[in-house]
Amino acid sequence: MASSKSVVIAAFIANAVIAVLKFLGFLLTGSAAMLSEVYHSISDTGNQVFLLFGIRYSEREPTQKHPFGYGKAQFFYSFLVAVFLFGIAGWESLSHGIHVFTHPAPVQPSTETLFGYRFPSHWVNYGVLLGAIAFESYALKTAYAGLTQQMQEHDWETIAEAFRKTSDVTTLTAFTEDTIAIAGAGIALAGVYLTRVTGNPRYDAAASIGIGILLMGFSLALAWENKRLLLGESLPPEDERPLRELITSVDGVHHVDDLRTVFFGPEQLLVAANVSFEKTLDTELIDERAATIETTLIHHEDQIKRVYIEPEV
Repeated sequence: MASSKSVVIAAFIANAVIAVLKFLGFLLTGSAAMLSEVYHSISDTGNQVFLLFGIRYSEREPTQKHPFGYGKAQFFYSFLVAVFLFGIAGWESLSHGIHVFTHPAPVQPSTETLFGYRFPSHWVNYGVLLGAIAFESYALKTAYAGLTQQMQEHDWETIAEAFRKTSDVTTLTAFTEDTIAIAGAGIALAGVYLTRVTGNPRYDAAASIGIGILLMGFSLALAWENKRLLLGESLPPEDERPLRELITSVDGVHHVDDLRTVFFGPEQLLVAANVSFEKTLDTELIDERAATIETTLIHHEDQIKRVYIEPEV
């Protein structure tokens, strides 16, 4: 949890600074791609606020009304990020880009004055976007370190596998967001440069459209990832198989009749199993074996926080 929070805080600082710089760049140049990047960075900054609130909310102690705690709050707020922030920002970028593309205005060369020096205004965009890439690279490095730590803990071989299996949607969201932020800044940089070189404003508008599609695509992907956890996804069969083997390895266990797993928060897994014990065991021994199963499972997998064993004879 501490790792997730540091990832989000690093991304929040980077995105807040970048949003201000991009807005200043837009005011000076009127670039459609820069306005799209302003929407992008504002959504990124709001994203971090939502994620930090989700982390804080999920740390509340379990209550009678919520006996398994509030861990799923992170899934919910990450879902809101996808639907409201990235979806809206993506649509605004796309619609603005389409408007500029269909109603292009001539590119007028202009200069700005700063501290007595005059310089071409398009250099403002170059500087802001290159600075954005630098800041986002720092945030991405922090998010990648958090994701790599999870991969090492769970023996995941690729980032794609981590995306399919992780329950830490906070780190997942930050990593994906930072990656797309760098891609968006690169697209905007290309659009601004081509418009300046060719004098055709449609390159700038096309960059805005591309950024909008990128944001909306990420919105759908993130919403889908959170849907599986909000609905109570279990571990993949290949990860449940070792748990079955551990249970059957306990002395006195005859068979595992049923095994169910579900995440009730990031890195918080519940395991429930119907276990058939040998007929020779009395009630006291069955209770001891059930306690052994619980200890064995928790020691085997750090994500397992609760174990329920239903004895069958």
